[in-house]
Amino acid sequence: MEPSGLSNTSGDRPGERLMRATFLEGNAVYNRSNEHLGEITEVILDMPHGRIAYAVMSSGGVLGAGEKMFALPWGALTLDTERECFILDADKARMDQAPGFDEEHWPELADDVPGTGGWERDVHSYYRTRPYWEV
Repeated sequence: MEPSGLSNTSGDRPGERLMRATFLEGNAVYNRSNEHLGEITEVILDMPHGRIAYAVMSSGGVLGAGEKMFALPWGALTLDTERECFILDADKARMDQAPGFDEEHWPELADDVPGTGGWERDVHSYYRTRPYWEV
C-alpha cells in the first residue's frame, strides 16, 4: 500500500495523537467486507464548535468525471491505523442509494444553525449516526 499520509511525522501512530487534516484527504474508505467505497476528498469543519462535521468521499467516475460525492458524518467513520484507511459500515448496494451530490452541486453548507438544512438530517439518518451538533 502506498503511504497515504496517515503516518505522523513525529513517529506516533496515526490516530493516537493530533494529526493534520490534510493527512486525511486522499485516503481510501472501505466497508467491513473490505470493499473499496471511495476516497476522502474534503474535510468539513464546524468552525464555531471546533470539530469535524463531515468527511466528503468521492466514488465512481473515470478520471474525476462522473464521480458522486457523499458527505459522510465524521462519527460514521472509523480510522484503521494498521491499514491506513477509513472504515464505513455500509455495503456497496447501500451506497448506491446513499444521499449524494456531484462536484458542481454541493449541498448548502452555510446554514447558521447546524441541523436546519434538511440534507444534514437526511445524511445522519441514512448512516444511523447521532448528529454532530447533538454530541
